[in-house]
Order: sequence, then structure tokens, then C-alpha cells
Amino acid sequence: MIKILHLLLKVSVVQFLCCVYASTAFHPPASQPSLSPVYTSMASFSPGIQMSRGQVHNKLIIALIISSSSLGLIVFCCLCFWAVYRSKQFPKPTKNSESGISLPKKGSVQSFDYKTLEKATCGFKDSNLIGRGGFGFVYKACLDNHTLAAVKKIENVSQEAKREFQDKLKLGTSCSNPFLKAKSFSRVTMSVTVKPSRFEGITMAPPDPILGVSEAFKADTNELKLNLGVGAYRTEELQPYVLNVVKKAENLMLERGDNKEYLPIEGLAAFNKATAELLFGAGHPVIKEQKVATIQGLSGTGSLRLAAALIERYFPGAKVLISAPTWGNHKNIFNDAKVPWSEYRYYDPKTIGLDFEGMIADIKEAPEGSFILLHGCAHNPTGIDPTPEQWVKIADVIQEKNHIPFFDVAYQGFASGSLDEDAASVRLFAERGMEFFVAQSYSKNLGLYAERIGAINVVCSSADAATRVKSQLKRIARPMYSNPPVHGARIVANVVGDAAMFNEWKAEMEMMAGRIKTVRQQLYDSLVSKDKSGKDWSFILKQIGMFSFTGLNKAQSDNMTDKWHVYMTKDGRISLAGLSMAKCEYLADAIIDSYHNVS
Repeated sequence: MIKILHLLLKVSVVQFLCCVYASTAFHPPASQPSLSPVYTSMASFSPGIQMSRGQVHNKLIIALIISSSSLGLIVFCCLCFWAVYRSKQFPKPTKNSESGISLPKKGSVQSFDYKTLEKATCGFKDSNLIGRGGFGFVYKACLDNHTLAAVKKIENVSQEAKREFQDKLKLGTSCSNPFLKAKSFSRVTMSVTVKPSRFEGITMAPPDPILGVSEAFKADTNELKLNLGVGAYRTEELQPYVLNVVKKAENLMLERGDNKEYLPIEGLAAFNKATAELLFGAGHPVIKEQKVATIQGLSGTGSLRLAAALIERYFPGAKVLISAPTWGNHKNIFNDAKVPWSEYRYYDPKTIGLDFEGMIADIKEAPEGSFILLHGCAHNPTGIDPTPEQWVKIADVIQEKNHIPFFDVAYQGFASGSLDEDAASVRLFAERGMEFFVAQSYSKNLGLYAERIGAINVVCSSADAATRVKSQLKRIARPMYSNPPVHGARIVANVVGDAAMFNEWKAEMEMMAGRIKTVRQQLYDSLVSKDKSGKDWSFILKQIGMFSFTGLNKAQSDNMTDKWHVYMTKDGRISLAGLSMAKCEYLADAIIDSYHNVS
């Protein structure tokens, strides 16, 4: 288009100069009329035509005007066509399509975020692609100040990358691309955008409500701060505790030179035998008759996840009922396994106790064949357990409705200090010949938090059924994590398999459980002595295990943290395992202030 315009202008100038020369350079003799070259040419072809000098000049002027007008009209049309072409190729930004970019300096290179330049280039469409090859993919864009821009996507923007882009675009002006050619007379600049991540659509996940408490605690510099959020045992000095029996078991492993070879998919055989016997008792019929399918899992969480996958695969559409409230990860596990769940009533905020009637009613109303998730002992987060008589009633209703019990046993021996007492609810259901699931964890009772050692047990009606169930659990575990870790499994097997170490373990469990009971009593005594309102704090003594449900709401829990530097979950749960005798009075002051002064 530019070449055509230049050619027409040149023709117009040449024609005009020729006409001027013709009209001024011809001077006829005095005896004859002066004729222009045009007239002479016409006379030679038409001898009969005769014109005077004045007539020739008039005709010459008219011809010159017509030719000039025609040429001007052609030039005007070409300019109009060029304007339309430019407007279509590089539209002006409107209110709905403003890029938000203004580059003042011609030839400059600047970086912008991907979404901004994506809008300016209409989503980096192929129709806006103006260059590819050695300098990558370059797109055209029209910026807010009507600047034409070359835009390149660069994954890691640096000064070197910008300089290289600028240099290569300068070299590109010598090619035939009209956009790059336009740089010589139009306001052309260059912009660089970071290449978008393939993970652009992934949003930020919310922080874990429990583990996030520890992070906030670490950031607090106040000397009075207390971390009562995470369920991990602490000494009276509020330090982590490694059981002596665990150290002995690890030394035994070193002395024997145990290797680090892969375990079978189902885990360490010695561990699986030990964990099932701890749960049901070594002489229980389900053990003797091999009706229990046991495989080692990744602590309680991993064991629950294996069972959830089995439910999703072989009990399609079945619903799991969980207590309200429950451990926060229960819902995550079933959601991840795509197993539907609903809640049954458990906690009564009026009494800060068990809503037994509501629990029974909801279990009765559940669709027949539902899975009922039960906390075997030391309910998390409330610390409220059913009485032995209430457990019998729960078992009756579940049997009547043909439901399938699903126990989560995370605190056997750690709640009461007795392995047998804390397993009583599970053994009650086993004695009735019911089929059910039990997930176990050794994080608390052996302090093996980081070893991720636990198990999933499925009690079946026959040994054949147990064998088939175990094969499918192994099939689920294989693509999930292949096989479990060996270190924690050997610790458990060594402790349980050696009579001396087993007795020492039971003594240490009693010590840990006893310290928590002592702290619970001290907290109650401090609350009663300090609070003169007459409020009944006896619910603290009725609860069991490492947790206490204080009854504080979210605003009151926030006050505990913001004012008193006591870190806890927002549902009012505190971990007494992280409390010392020396801090009981301070905690009592914080609870009383938050309860009475914050609504």
C-alpha cells in the first residue's frame, strides 16, 4: 500500500511538470499562430481543425485541472482505504477493551502480568500473531494511548530476556511484516509478559484449622503463650516426650542390624498380629477363627482412607454418619474418597455433655446399611464418651438397623491408662458377631507421631470373607502408597512382643494418662476457686482423654488467643496434654474472662 501511494505521487508530480513545461516552452514564429504540442499533434491527425492560441491555452488548463483532480481523487481513495485497513488491524481501545497499559517511550521494553496483556492481545489469538521463529511468538496489541505494541510471552523475565527481545525486534523491521515495518513511522513499542503457569486455575487452599494453630503459636513472642491446639503429649516442662520403651525398641533394631527392605503391601506381619491382638485380645474368637482382615496403614488417617476407598468401591451409594462435632479430618477423608456423609447429634451445648437421645434418634433414622463412625474412646474433640450402658444401647440400634459400625481408635491405653478398658466398646461389638471396621493409630499411646504407624481391621463373618477383604485392601493400597514404612511397625512389634518392654509401655501410658488427669483436676479446681459466678465447671472432670471441650464459642476462643496468647481450635477445644500444672491458674483466668466478658 505504501509503495502504491509513493508511485502515484511520483506520477502526479511528473505529469504536472510535463504539463507546465509544455505550456511554457513552445514559442511559435511571429508570422504563424503559436500552437501547443497538443494542438500540433491534433492538427497532424485532423488537418481540418484550426485553433487560436487563446483557445489552446484554455483547453490546456482544463485538461490539466481534470487530470490533477482525477489523480487527487485516486490518492484520496487510497488514503481512505489505508485508514480503514489500519483501524481494522489496530482498533482503538474502548471503555470495554482498555488494556490498562501505557508505554510512553518508543522502542522501550517493559514487563506486565499475563492477564493484562492477554486482554490487550485478545487472548493471544493466532489472528494477532505477527512473528514466530528465532525470537519466539510475538503478538500485536493496541494500548491505551493508541500505541502499537509487540507483545511476547516469556516464562522467566530478566533484563537479558528483555534486551534480547528488543534487539531481535529491531532486526525484524527489515522483514516484510507490515506491523514491524510500521515501526519506522508509527509509535511502536514492545511489552513483555510472563508466560502463564499451567496451574493458573488452582486457587490457594485454606490453612489447616489445627496445624495452623501451631504456626501462629510459633510466630508469637509473648512469654506467656500456650499451645493447646495440636494433640501431642508434652511433659510438665511442656517439652515433647519420647517414651523410654521406644528408645529401647530402636536400640534393639540397631543391635540386630535390621535392614530397610520393602515391606509387603499389607505391612509387617509381626505388627499386624500384635495390633489385632491388642485391639480384640489375644484369645478372642475373631482372632482364633481368622475373621479379621488386618493391614498396616499410614497411622489413623491412612487407615481411615483405605477403609473409605473400600466403602466407595464395594458399597456404592452407602452413607457414613459421623458425630457432630468430630475430628476435623474425618470429613476431608470421606470427601476425598467421594463417600457421602451426614452427621448425627452427639454434643449437647446446654449440658456440655452427650446428647444421647439425639444420637440414638439419628442412627435410627439413617438409611439401613449405613456406616456409623464411632470414636472407640476419648472422643475428639469433646472428650465425652458414652457410658458402658449407653454403648450397649448404641450396639442394639445399629444391629436393628443393619448398619455397619466403623470405629476410629486413636487413643487405646492413652485415655484411661488401660489398653483393655479403652478397647471395651470395640470388643462389645465383636462379641455380638457383628461385621465392622476399626482404624488404629499409635501416634498417641506410643508417641510415634512422625512414624505414621497404624492399621485398618475389618471384622468379617468368616475367614473366607476376611481373606477376600484383605486382598482388596491390598489392591487399594498398592497404587496409593505401594507399601507402608517399616520403622514404626518394628517398634510396635518389638514392644508388644517382648514381655518386659510391654509392661514398661503400659506403665508409661499410665504415667502419661495420669498426668493429663492431674492437670484436668487442677484446671477444674482453679476455675472453681476463681469464678464466683456459680457456673458449674464439673463437665471438665466428666470428660476423658487429652482433650477438653470448654464450651467457648469462636469469638471467645479468639479472645483466648488475642488477649491471653492461648492458642486453640476455634470450636473451643483445648489439649490438656499441652498444659502444665504451673499454667493451670493462668488458663483458668483466660477461660473465665473469655466466657463472661465476650459474648
